[in-house]
Amino acid sequence: MLNGRKLSFLRLKSMTRTTVAARHQTTPRHYVLLHQVGRNLKYAFERSRHLWLILLVSLLLSGCVRYDVGVRFDSPNRGEFTQHIQLEERLQRFSGSTAQQWLTLIEQRSQRLGGRIDRLPNHDLLVTIPFTSSGDLQTKFNQFFSPLEENNAATAAITLPPIASRFTLSTSNLLLVERNHLRYELDLRSLGVRSSSGGLLLSPASLIDLEFRLQTPWGAKSISSANINQPAISSAKTLIWQLLPGELNHLEVVFWLPNPLGIGTLAIVLFVLIGRFLKYPRSITAVPDAVLD
Repeated sequence: MLNGRKLSFLRLKSMTRTTVAARHQTTPRHYVLLHQVGRNLKYAFERSRHLWLILLVSLLLSGCVRYDVGVRFDSPNRGEFTQHIQLEERLQRFSGSTAQQWLTLIEQRSQRLGGRIDRLPNHDLLVTIPFTSSGDLQTKFNQFFSPLEENNAATAAITLPPIASRFTLSTSNLLLVERNHLRYELDLRSLGVRSSSGGLLLSPASLIDLEFRLQTPWGAKSISSANINQPAISSAKTLIWQLLPGELNHLEVVFWLPNPLGIGTLAIVLFVLIGRFLKYPRSITAVPDAVLD
């Protein structure tokens, strides 16, 4: 009986040692696993920390910038393009000095191109730049939206993401009309936050409202293609596109304008014929009679 109790005691002691040893073996692995999970969470937070910051700013400054660009043709030799800029008061409180420097730069560029500045209520700014031909429009438009000069002291304090803008306008002159082919490419991908694979993680659409407007005397037609933005609003004489921040925007449109040179030439020829008929009414009818004889 004593030997049986002793044997049971030895077995219980052996099992206790085995359990303690097993705990000592599994505890380091458990700690290592927890350490790896914590390190991965910390690394993920450090990578996405700027995303949370941008998200917070977008919630606080929702709809802070509205920028409308418009091109209006009165005729092939006269028109103007405008920029209507609206900055919410929240943005000016959040970054007032940078916003003011940006507006000052816009004023300087418009004055160099012969434009005028109108300050509207509610901190709005209206910039109007005239043009005299399609080539003049293309030159002034690209100069106005050209990137900031790195060596310029006036723009050294302004930190803006790189935005590529390319505006082209080709013209084909026919007898009485003029065919215009407008292409506008605006790369706003630098405004968005993208993943390593190139996908858009966070779009600044809630911060920036961008619009492009084209107004022509006879209307215009947007070219339909998979890679071309289509206008959000289309009327008889006006097309309006809603540009997408964080994306590559490509606009392409064809419109017709009257050709003043061709119309003037045709009018001169008609006036000469009418004047000749009024002065020599028989000279025109004499040719058919002579042919019949």
